[in-house]
Amino acid sequence: MMKVPYVNLGAQYAGIKDEVLERISALLDSGAFILGEELAQFEKSFAALCGTKYAIGVANGTDALFLSMMALGIGEGDEVITAPNSYLASASSIALAGATPVFADPLDDMNIDPAAVRKAITPRTKAIIAVHLTGRPARMNELLAIAKEHGLQVIEDCAQAIGATLNGQHVGSFGNTGCFSLHPLKNLAAAGDGGVITTNDDAIAANLLKARNHGMRDRDHSDFFSYNSRLDNLQAAILNVKMRELPRWTERRRAIAAMYQQGLAGVGDLLVPTDRNGERAVYHTFIVQTAKRDALKQFLADNGIDTKIHYPVPIHLQQAAAYLGHKKGDFPLTEKQATTILSLPVFAELTDEQVMHVITTIKAFFTN
Repeated sequence: MMKVPYVNLGAQYAGIKDEVLERISALLDSGAFILGEELAQFEKSFAALCGTKYAIGVANGTDALFLSMMALGIGEGDEVITAPNSYLASASSIALAGATPVFADPLDDMNIDPAAVRKAITPRTKAIIAVHLTGRPARMNELLAIAKEHGLQVIEDCAQAIGATLNGQHVGSFGNTGCFSLHPLKNLAAAGDGGVITTNDDAIAANLLKARNHGMRDRDHSDFFSYNSRLDNLQAAILNVKMRELPRWTERRRAIAAMYQQGLAGVGDLLVPTDRNGERAVYHTFIVQTAKRDALKQFLADNGIDTKIHYPVPIHLQQAAAYLGHKKGDFPLTEKQATTILSLPVFAELTDEQVMHVITTIKAFFTN
């Protein structure tokens, strides 16, 4: 039986192993482990990719969100609107900043609905966190118009969407800040945790460069108490190798997505994601939807195919969010999607044969 894992991190590493080890060896010899040249090079390349003036490496994607809110003055008494179907960090970072997460249901494509955002605005609303879920750009033009109308700040949660564009503009360049995760499962992955904040705002960048390093403006002077959230130079060295490969990996993900889109069109009740006009998705996840999700997941497993669910329990129904007072039924589309979504394997090292095995197995399930 052909095996199709959901992910194979070792396969990605195999093709760049020698260069990665060479960079790591040189770094160990230099002793430059914190805020060094590798990080500066990575930040420059990352900013160029996103089309922003600044890219600031931090310890992880959650810190990117949290530090962005601190830099924007978001805190106690404020509300921040975001999606309830995202990963926990989108909401937890709001709570950690002292503000209140406010949720708005998504559209069928799983990205936040601008109309629902508009309805969620109150006099306490300070910002919108637009999540580019699954690697597809959120409807930024509409969200930015709403933000401008109401005097709100916009933070982009780009954790799943590095390289994605909307009408030719890269995610991370629309809002006040863009927040990226470099977790090992992301499209651009560190060998551990890592994150990046992008911005075009000089004052925000100046704040963040201090905020990630105890508020220090130089070796001896701290302008404000802050956190230790630096992207390690060692991770930056690895990421500098991977940055060169990212366009190829992205195109392969898109090619796999195209195979799924063609092969699964009109199959059963499957809802299959496709790019909207002007959208160039990067398919961090390839999520289909079906009322027969659980049975399909088991059938695929029985045939050697690993799948995941992103995410089975919406944020508003997590125990951590109980203090917000939400109940089942508050965000019906999110809750419905939680019962129908299924993430298919889409990592760049999949072979065409493996992708076709997934397609033919899904077809067999619905035929039977």
